[in-house]
Amino acid sequence: MKNRLFRMSVLSLCGLAAGAGDLSFGSSDGQSALRFAWVGQAQADDDDGGDDDDGGSGGGSSRSSSDRGSSGSWGGGGGNLLDLFRGTPERRVVRQRPPARRATHVPGEIIAFGLDEAAVQRLTESGFTVRAREPLGLSTTEIVKLGAPSGMALEDARRQVADATPGAIADLNHYFDPNEGAASPAPCADGGCALVRTAIGWPDASAACTAAGPIGLIDTAINPAHPSLKDVKLDIVRLAEEEAPESGRQHGTAVAALIAGRKDSRAPGLLGNAHLIAVDAFQRKGGESDIAETYDLVRAIDLLASRKVTVINMSLSGPHNLLLEKTVALVAERNIIQVAAAGNDGPRAKPVYPAAYPAMIAVTAVDRNFKPYRRAGRGDHIDVAALGTRVWTAASIEGAAPRTGTSFAAPFVTAAAAILRASHPDLSAAEVAKLVTETTQDLGAPGKDPVFGWGVLNARELCRS
Repeated sequence: MKNRLFRMSVLSLCGLAAGAGDLSFGSSDGQSALRFAWVGQAQADDDDGGDDDDGGSGGGSSRSSSDRGSSGSWGGGGGNLLDLFRGTPERRVVRQRPPARRATHVPGEIIAFGLDEAAVQRLTESGFTVRAREPLGLSTTEIVKLGAPSGMALEDARRQVADATPGAIADLNHYFDPNEGAASPAPCADGGCALVRTAIGWPDASAACTAAGPIGLIDTAINPAHPSLKDVKLDIVRLAEEEAPESGRQHGTAVAALIAGRKDSRAPGLLGNAHLIAVDAFQRKGGESDIAETYDLVRAIDLLASRKVTVINMSLSGPHNLLLEKTVALVAERNIIQVAAAGNDGPRAKPVYPAAYPAMIAVTAVDRNFKPYRRAGRGDHIDVAALGTRVWTAASIEGAAPRTGTSFAAPFVTAAAAILRASHPDLSAAEVAKLVTETTQDLGAPGKDPVFGWGVLNARELCRS
C-alpha cells in the first residue's frame, strides 16, 4: 500500500510539471528545502506594458531564471523530478548566452583637443594613426581622431595623448544614443493627442509665438518630404561620409516636426515660423542602432555655433566625455542656450550627458497629469519638466503618432527658450535659462528637486495671440 501511495505521489508531481507549475517544500521558517520549477519559455524583464499617462510603474511581470535551466530543468541542471528520488544522474546543463553588452566607445580610438603639430608628429612616430582631424570655430584648436597603437591599453593611450601637449584634452570616442522612449500604446485619432499640450498652457497653432533667430537641432536623419515639414524653413546637414549608412528618420523627424511642424498639418509644431538648422550626427550601426560618436557631436555643436543659432536642442544621451564637456562650456560662452533630454534609463540610473553638464538645461518628462514619466532620469542636475508622454508629432514617412520619452519633452523647453529670447533680446543665455525655470509650476519638494527640477514648464505667459 505504501509503495502504491508513493507511486501516486510521484505521478501527481509529474502532472504538476507537465502543467507548468511551481512547487516548494519548505520548513516552517520559510526557507525552502526543495524547489521545483518548470520553465517552458523564459519571460523577458519588460516593464513596457504601456506608457500610461499616470506615470506609474506599470507593465508586465518577469520571472527570474537565474537558478533554472531550460526544457524542464531544475536546480540549475537538466533532468526531471524523478531525479529527486534517485541517485545523482548525469545531467546535461544547458546554459543560455547572456545578452551582448553594447560597446560604449569606438574601439581603439582616442579624440583630443589642443594638440600642436609637433605633438601629432611625435604620436604618429610612436605608433598612433591620425584617422581624422578638423579645425573648430569655437576655439583656436582642432579636434583630432587617433587610432591607438596595437596592443596598447586605451587608458594608457589616452594619457599619452593628453601629455603630448601642455593643456591638451583627450578622451575616448564615446557613443551617444537618441533618447528613444517606448512607443505609446493608445492611438490618437485625428490628432487628439495634440490636446495634451493644453495641460502646460501651450498656445494653439493660431497664436503668434515668435522665435528669435534660427534653432539648432542635433539628432538623427530627418525626412524633409514629410507633410508636416513641407515648405518649413529647414536646413539639414549630414556629417557622415556619403557611403556610411544613414541613420533612421523616425526620431529626427518627430523632434523636428514637434518644434517647427506646419500649422495646417496633422502634426503642427510648437513654433510654426521657426527656422530650423538640423545636423544629423548619427550613423546606423549594425543595421539597427543609431549611434553618434563624440567626435561628430563636437563637430555638430561647433557647426551650429558658427551658424549663430540662439538655442540648440539635443535629444540624445551618453557618458561623460571631457571633449564634449569643454565644447558645451565654449558654446555657453557664445551666449547660446543649450537644452538636453534627461534620458530614459530609469529613475535610479546615473546622470547622462550632455544633460548633466552645468551649462545645459536638463529636461525630464511628465504626463498630462504632471506625474513623472516612469523611465525618466532623475538627479540634482534636472532643471525643468515638460510634457513627454503621448506627445503627438510626425511619423517618419507621413502622418503622425504619439511619442513618449524625454526626447519629446526637451523640444517644449527649446521652443520656450526661443520665445523668451525673442521677447528679451538683451538677456544672456544664462538669464534666459533662469527665466525658463521661473515660468514653471513647482511640484514635488518645494524649490528644486531631483524629480521635477524647478517644476513643470508653464507656457501660458510665453506668447499671446
